[in-house]
Amino acid sequence: MTVAQYSGFRERVVQAAERALNQNGAVGPLELLQEMRFLHPVHVAGWRKGDENYRVLEKWIRVGPGKFQKTILHFREWAKQRGLRTVEASFIRQSPGSIETLQVTENGDPEWERFYRTYYALGDLPDTKSARLTAKLNKAPELVVYEKVSEEGNCSECGIEMEKGSLLFMEKNQPLCLSCADLDRLVFLPAGDTALTRRARKHSSLAAVVVRFSRARKRYERQGLLVTEEALAKAEDECAADAPARAAARASAALERHEEDREFVADLTKAILEHYPSCPPDEARQIARHTGLRSSGRVGRSASGRALEKSAIDLAVIAHVRHAHTNYDELLMSGTERLDARRQVREKIDRVLVKWSGA
Repeated sequence: MTVAQYSGFRERVVQAAERALNQNGAVGPLELLQEMRFLHPVHVAGWRKGDENYRVLEKWIRVGPGKFQKTILHFREWAKQRGLRTVEASFIRQSPGSIETLQVTENGDPEWERFYRTYYALGDLPDTKSARLTAKLNKAPELVVYEKVSEEGNCSECGIEMEKGSLLFMEKNQPLCLSCADLDRLVFLPAGDTALTRRARKHSSLAAVVVRFSRARKRYERQGLLVTEEALAKAEDECAADAPARAAARASAALERHEEDREFVADLTKAILEHYPSCPPDEARQIARHTGLRSSGRVGRSASGRALEKSAIDLAVIAHVRHAHTNYDELLMSGTERLDARRQVREKIDRVLVKWSGA
């Protein structure tokens, strides 16, 4: 294994792409740029909501032309090597009365717009999953209603004062009360009961997500859902009828996941030792348990990790060596930049990998 295979900027691109693919089932340029911290999720959210401040999303991409081109080059190479297939998405926004097409570039250049709409997904997806993914990528985002966190503000249409804690809808960067937005007939369902929320959303002919901005976390956080009264009543009846069955199903699923995780860690440990025969068995098991932790977003839970591909195993082993066999953590704690710290420990990682490979 050479340093070029796993180190430096290309490694950063590959890891970001793998994370996005694992989390979303598909990855496009916008998701990659967010994972790379070149584009802030808040800006993407504002763009999708039609905020005039983010109308031209391209200008919020914080990376120079040279690094941007390198990012896209490595991204496309990775997609080709992984055998991924392309799926074209639609960038659209839903309002109570219309569907609006969004664009990333200022001049709407067709070639660049198509580039940003191109997503990469696993090439061997079953037809049913492929159809669901395509539908997901071409579905308009849900309507979003905001819980007001500031003291002052009026509806831009009727002029009514909206107090702190009241709900508002943004249209063309202007606040509307729920009456003017034609959403006042909906009732609020707080977040927390997944089954009730899912069923109420399914039965509701009109619905909107309610979010509130957290100043501490600097992000919008979901508070619940606005649905019709009829939909909520029907969902409550359904949940009451099958509550015992759902509890039994959850217990059974938990046992099944535990057994699946045990088998996966054993298989991953074996694969690590096959590629790195001189790796201490205890460390191989430690790497497998850590990288294969369910819902961790680590490489072991990615599609390539679950398939026990060598590239995923290499990344997992490298990450372990970096933290367990070098002073990388100390460098970070002393204030060293992450990429500088990685460069400083790269030679030590190489030596350990060569030793474990039995070379």
